Amino acid sequence: MASQVRVGTCSWADKGLIERWYPRDRTSAEARLHYYAENFDTVEVNSSYYAIPEPETAQRWVDRTPPGFVFHVKAFGIMTGHRVLPEQLPPDLRARVERVTARGYVDPDDELRRRVFERFHAALEPLRAAGKLGGILMQYPPGFAPVGDWGARLLADRDALGGDEMLVEFRRREWLVDDMREEVLGFLAAGGLSYVTVDAPRVASDNVVATVVAATTDTAYVRFHGRNAATWNVRGGDASERFDHYYNEEELGEWVEPLRELALTRGRTYAFFNTNNADQGPVNAKVLRRLLDAADVPVVPAHGPDQAELF
Repeated sequence: MASQVRVGTCSWADKGLIERWYPRDRTSAEARLHYYAENFDTVEVNSSYYAIPEPETAQRWVDRTPPGFVFHVKAFGIMTGHRVLPEQLPPDLRARVERVTARGYVDPDDELRRRVFERFHAALEPLRAAGKLGGILMQYPPGFAPVGDWGARLLADRDALGGDEMLVEFRRREWLVDDMREEVLGFLAAGGLSYVTVDAPRVASDNVVATVVAATTDTAYVRFHGRNAATWNVRGGDASERFDHYYNEEELGEWVEPLRELALTRGRTYAFFNTNNADQGPVNAKVLRRLLDAADVPVVPAHGPDQAELF
């Protein structure tokens, strides 16, 4: 079951990357993904959180990456209960919006949610057909708490994904405290739901979970949100400000042994950096990869499988 650790970033098209990381002659949409794939063999798609991608877009992702490259795709906001404006929906689904909140956000009924899940699933068929689709990151908002019939909600979302792997990230502290931790992890394992481990600022806030290293399926998945406690709950800024953090070697060194253990017991192991200010994501990712390699932890190097076939 042992796996190599595959390291990547959460998005390849952030403004800071274009300004600070990509070579000046590699900043077109096509060239960016080619260049990213020369350096990493997996990525999270973040733009899908804001809008459902078109199948043609997913096909271009397939065409611009080599065999063996893996895309994990963040679920569209409505799918996980986040606030979405009507204009973020495709035009035909926008026409089906019957209710909005006082602030103008979509208040989706069950039928609209069902159609969103179906459209999202269909959009990713090119990735699925090419064997390049990893999992769907279901990052639930802090408002989703372990109360009521929370298990039914998770299983319903799993079923709505139509067979794609569901990666579950919680953003509320109560999910992983005391006895609740074992109950939640056990439920995810029984339901075939992949738990997402997070590294985040050490703050006493309801909207950050503890770092609990675990895996509930054959997929181990770790997301690094940075450790910038000063910006974690600042309102009004964008994500690049909130997750503004260059990890130092000591901080990432803490992850060498946990990732070794995950890789030894799971068939797939991923580590993704959501630090997306300037060139933080790829810089942090390469430091981690170097530390893992130096400690003889199996890690996929730059220029991943069959890269020469494309480049």
